[in-house]
Amino acid sequence: MSITRYGAEGGVGTGGQKLPFSRAVEAGGWLKVSGQTPMTDGEVVEGGIVEQTRLAFDNALGIAREAGYSVEDVVHVTAVLTDARYFSSFNKVFAEFFRDHPPARICSVQDLVVDCKVEVDLTCYRADRA
Repeated sequence: MSITRYGAEGGVGTGGQKLPFSRAVEAGGWLKVSGQTPMTDGEVVEGGIVEQTRLAFDNALGIAREAGYSVEDVVHVTAVLTDARYFSSFNKVFAEFFRDHPPARICSVQDLVVDCKVEVDLTCYRADRA
């Protein structure tokens, strides 16, 4: 089984910091997308939980699409919110993205190392790539 690393050269984080991890790693039909925050060009985009959640999922699903996976291939999501009061709004956006293909999920409330409201990661699977 081979391992393919996407974005292993490292992305750019806040303050122009070079990130020391892959954006995603694929092995045996599985794709793990690293946690994505509501950032564009290394800077957090301001906005409420709805806007930030949409951008975080857009970023994560964009990486999955680059690797040849679609929203239907997402089997698990890990979500971190910085405030429990965001849960209902987060769920509404989550439902918009996953409609008829809801993945398994864990959602927790924690501090994030980036000054934003949400971070999400994805686990995808495609049997034809196993």
